[in-house]
Parts: sequence; C-alpha cells; structure tokens
Amino acid sequence: MTNSAQRPGFISGAENATLMLVVVLVLGLVAIQPAGAQNFTDLYNFTGPPDGEYPYNVSLVRDAAGNLYGTTAGGGTGPCSGLGLSGCGTVFEVNASGTETVLYSFCPQSGCADGQWPFAGLVRDAAGNLYGTTYEGGASGYGTVFELTPQQGGGWTEAVLHSFAGPPNDGSGPWASLVLDTSGNLYGTTWQGGSFSTLGTVFKVSKTGKETVLHSFSGSPNDGANPRFGSLVMDKVGNLYGVTSSGGVTPGNGTVFKMNTTGAETVLYSFCPQSGCSDGQTPYGSPAMDRQGNLYGTTEYGGSFGDGVVWKLSKNGTETVLHNFAGGPSDGANPVAGVIIDAKGDLYGESYEGGSSGDGAAYKLNKKGRLTLLHSFAGPDGTNPLGGVIRDASGNLYGTAYEGGSDGYGTVWKLTP
Repeated sequence: MTNSAQRPGFISGAENATLMLVVVLVLGLVAIQPAGAQNFTDLYNFTGPPDGEYPYNVSLVRDAAGNLYGTTAGGGTGPCSGLGLSGCGTVFEVNASGTETVLYSFCPQSGCADGQWPFAGLVRDAAGNLYGTTYEGGASGYGTVFELTPQQGGGWTEAVLHSFAGPPNDGSGPWASLVLDTSGNLYGTTWQGGSFSTLGTVFKVSKTGKETVLHSFSGSPNDGANPRFGSLVMDKVGNLYGVTSSGGVTPGNGTVFKMNTTGAETVLYSFCPQSGCSDGQTPYGSPAMDRQGNLYGTTEYGGSFGDGVVWKLSKNGTETVLHNFAGGPSDGANPVAGVIIDAKGDLYGESYEGGSSGDGAAYKLNKKGRLTLLHSFAGPDGTNPLGGVIRDASGNLYGTAYEGGSDGYGTVWKLTP
C-alpha cells in the first residue's frame, strides 16, 4: 500500500532534482501590483458527508453550458476513514448558478474495488464522459483510473479502467490528473510504484482499459522521482511534459522532463543544482506551454525568499525565474498548482499560502513580470488552494480551495478580473 497523504506544507522541501547543461537566469523579485476591483464569488461551500469534503489537487473542468466538474478527496456516502478524511470521496458538478450535485460517491461497498480518495481533478471527453484517478482502492488497493459515464435516463455509471498493481511492474498511488489524446488514450503519473518500487511511473491507458507503463522513474542523479500534483501536458505531436517533485542531480530537488510517444524520456532541467536553490526547489503542478514550446510552472520552495517561484524553461533548456514569491500580506507563497497561460502570454495560478491573511492567493503574472494578487483567501471564502485555475472565454477564473468556506470543507469559486 502507498504511504499516507501529506499536506503540501508538510512535504519535505528537499525532494531531489536533475540537470541538462542549463543556464539559470534569476531575475529577482519583480514588482507586485495590488489587485484592482475583483468580483469574487464563492459558488459552492462543501458541507462534508454525505456531501464531499476537501477538494484536493483539483483543477476543475468546464462544459459548454458552464457546468464545473471536479472531485473531493473525502466525503460522500462511502465507509472510508483515515488520512484525516471522512468518507471515500466524490465526483461533483456545480452549475453556473452554484447548485451542486454529487455525481458519484466512491466505495459503495466493502473493498473499494471502484477506488477511494480521488486526490486529483478530471478530464472530460467530447461525449461528456469524465476520467480521473483515485489514490487508493481498486483490485489491489494501489489506486485506479476510472471513467464516469452519464446515463440517458439520468445518473452516472462508474467503471474502473485500470487498477494499479504496485511495484515492480506497475505504479501505485496516483495523485495527478489525466491527459486525453485525440484517440481516446489517457496518460498520467503515479507518485510511487514502478521498477524502483517507490519512485513512480508515467503510464498510458487505452480506451479499452489496457495499461502500459511508459517509464519508471529511477531517481538521482540521472532521473526524476515522485511526480505528485498537477498533470502532464501534451504537445501537438504527442510528446508529454511534466515535473517530478524529487530526483535529478544531487541533492535531488526535482526535475522537468519530456517523454515521446514510445516512452523515451529526457530530463530537460534539474532544480537547485547548487546550494541556495535560487532557481526554485520542489516543482509541483501542471506546466503550461506557449506557442513557441517554452514551458512555465511553479516550485513550492526555493527562490530568493524560500517561498517558491514561477519559472520558465526555454526550448534550449535555459531556466528563468519570472517571480520569487515573498509571502503575505502582499504576495503569495508556496505554490503547488502550476500555471495556465492565455493568448497574450499572461500566466495565472494559485499559491497555497501567502496573501493578506496567509491563507493563499490567486494571482496573475503578466509578460513583463508584474505580479497582481487577484484575490487573497481569508477563511469564509476558502483557504489553502491546492489545485490549478481554469479560465473561460470571457476571462473569468474558476478554482477550488482545499479548506475553509462556511463549513470548513473547502469551496468552489469564480473570479471575474
């Protein structure tokens, strides 16, 4: 079985990294612009069992009608307890007016063959089917890849596409969301498992449920290890890009990697190749890619103040620190969600801590390196956002807060800049 879940604030900052002859350009702390008039709305406050509780590393998905879909790590009607959670987790829908529906509660019977504790968000196909992962449960208890299908008469049906079997031949403990290609294949990572037992994998699951381990991470000094939050990103030709929270060149503080369609992996960058970690340390979250193929992301630690950075990695492997987080009240701290990018090249994300109350913030970083705090979380509106943000065609942002809200179990929110 996998290790117990940890909150990001308690994850070791020394989780190991990798290098490919890269030049590190640290720009230092850039100007921070206070937020203008932002329209923030708590769309929904989770209430705990039988409702969901604690949306964890959840980037929402949104359909054409404006409905939002995601998961909660706990809650629901299942019999699970542990990891500080009550219940086995849920898949939920929140419509544009803020009405929530629990689409599925995990582990309706003993054994949790359908999975338990979904820690990551969902991906949605053109037919409206939802796909995700659970951290534990399944046939062997090492987690699952599942599909949730809407039924004509109403309701949803859950099917397990793959039950992870653990090391040495399979992964275990997926924390990350999935990526869907044009043929219906799913790609993702597991935090542990694989040929090296505890270092994790990259996997593919076909639409018929056949799983292939594309890569088993081997750790320092030549490879990454333990991909945790976020998801992979896929380019136009099917190459996958992601981050690992540890591994890479000694002392092993995380990597950025690329993998082709046959599973051949290249470590593009290793964080913190020398003391100080001015380039960042412990990368988490989903990277973003611009039209030129440059990658962008976040680290939880490192940088000028030790509170993490926003980074850019060029196609030639040059890493640039775009922002050094300095913590509240005027800046975010410890981002674990990665970033998204708009057509103008501006970046958006969340930080787990920092902001005016120290409970986390949503931010925008423009092309000139100016960071704007769009919203500081303060408790009733949610605290400690862990997942990434999404953005609609009108520029509205949507996300989740892991805790806080009216009942303390987390929120779904909307922000109109």
